[in-house]
Parts: sequence; C-alpha cells; structure tokens
Amino acid sequence: MSILVDGNTKVLCQGITGSAGAFHTKGCLDYGTKMVGGVTPGKGGQKDANGLPIFDTVADAVKATGARATMIFVPPPFAADSILEAAAAGIEVVCAITEGIPVQDMVRTRAALRDFPKTTLIGPNCPGVITPGWRVSGEGPTAKFAGGCKIGIMPGYIHTHRKDASTGKAVGIISRSGTLTYEAVWQTSQRGIGQSTCVGIGGDPVRGFGFIDALQLFNNDPDTDGVIMIGEIGGNDETLAGDWIKANMRKPVVAFIAGRTAPPGKRMGHAGAIIGGADDTAQAKIESLRRNGIAVADSPADLGSSMMKALSLTGQPVGAR
Repeated sequence: MSILVDGNTKVLCQGITGSAGAFHTKGCLDYGTKMVGGVTPGKGGQKDANGLPIFDTVADAVKATGARATMIFVPPPFAADSILEAAAAGIEVVCAITEGIPVQDMVRTRAALRDFPKTTLIGPNCPGVITPGWRVSGEGPTAKFAGGCKIGIMPGYIHTHRKDASTGKAVGIISRSGTLTYEAVWQTSQRGIGQSTCVGIGGDPVRGFGFIDALQLFNNDPDTDGVIMIGEIGGNDETLAGDWIKANMRKPVVAFIAGRTAPPGKRMGHAGAIIGGADDTAQAKIESLRRNGIAVADSPADLGSSMMKALSLTGQPVGAR
C-alpha cells in the first residue's frame, strides 16, 4: 500500500522538452515509473529523447495514454496555468516542481482548484512524491527497482521498500524541505526502516497538499507504521498539524523544525520560511508540538534514531537486507 501514487500510476511530464523536464523524465523512467508521455504546446506528434510521445495539450495526452498524474517543469510565468490545465483534463495528482511561481498566481490557482476536488496539487517548489520500489539489481545510483513510482527530482536509490527493510517497518515522510526529506530517507534506510511514501510539499507560502492532508492518508494506510514530519519557520501549518495529531493520529510521529537561528523578518531559503510573528518561530512550533506529545528531534541528524525509538526498534538490525 501507499498514498497518492503506486507502481501502476501513469505519469506525464509537462515541459518535457525543456532541459530540466527531459533530464528528470529520464530519471523517473530509469527508476521504473510508468512515464507515458509529455506535453509541450506546438510539438505534438513528436517524440522526446526517450521515445515518449509528445502532445500539444494535457487533455490530448490523457485521452491517448490514460495518465492520472503529472509533473510540471514549466517556467514560472506559465506554471500556474499548467496546473489548471492538468486539473481540467482530469489529472488526479499534480506535482508542480517549478520554483518561483508568483504568489498571486498561486492564490488564484488554489482558489480555482476548488472546482476540481479530485485533483491533488503537490507543491509548487517541491521535489515531488515517491512510493519506493523494491530493489531488483545493482547498488547505489545504478540500482534497478520495480513496483515503485517516482514523480519529481528526488534521488530514487536512497529510498527503501518495506521488502528491502531489515526491520520490516516502513514510515511515511512529509516535508517542506527537499534536502531534509532526503536526509530523513537516508537515515531511516540506513537503520533498516523503509518508506511507504515520501511527499515533499514545498516551501512556498501558498501551496496545495499540506501536513494534515498527508497525515490523514498515512493514518489510514496499513503499510505506514509511523510518520516523520519536517517543518520550517513561517506560518502555522506545523502547529495545526500537531493539534490534529494529538486528536486523531494512531501512529507515532517524529518531527523536526528547521530555522532555530533564523532572525525575524528575514526570508531563509524558501519563500514561505520567514518569521512574521512570535508563533512563526522554530522554538514556538517545537514547544507546541511537544505539548501535544510529539517527539521532536533537536537536529536533523537525530531523525533516524528518533524514529527507531518511536517504533520501539532499538537494537534491531541496521541497514537494508
């Protein structure tokens, strides 16, 4: 089991003929994702470097391929319209990888998505979503996997399927930070814990899928034994998620909040990572999460060991099988 995507998910790439779109389409194909085509207006009827068909519109691509997910590598001025085009074509999971989409465009887009309740937007400015496949051959970056689905820019080989996890456990990972997502994945994989699905929700102030959305799905997923939640300064999403966890979560959650040393009023990295008030600070969020009984790691280096403790796995075998 997994959330959002699995090994049967058919995926498109909007912006497939751009350098980033072409590069990451190949990466997803190499991982075993069912990439079925791409969209670049004016280039319909052609094929990309991987032999995938290119379509002029998402509607044409969906009709021809049956795709239900897409990743967007369209330049920022046009990316919001690409999100809405995908939703209008019936795409269920939209991963907007593009960074730098104007905030006003995203305000308009998120409001318009209310008319498309079957569409889930991941991002923008995010690494995407991955449900790990199991290893069939090789090691490291040259390893081959089956049964998984990688949509986005994450390095697939560091992820571990439950079948390959020495503890037999798998956790879900939700993060506003792409790099810290990979850190959590690496640490859990090295400790013999797999991942059911990892979702990079992005660091922009206006985005789609959020912490509570993911927590609800992980809470109901029988293949998820616990959850790692990685937040940042700015906004109150982590605080609201902590309240939801206390009231509803049936599985252990480990959290980390980045930005303890960030000065008020200065944006740190992500567009949404800016302290606007006392409740936006890392310390305020950490204290709120701990009041709700949630284990908060003091350092990203502690995420793996904290998850081991939360799952009562101290002393279990380390590493993948």
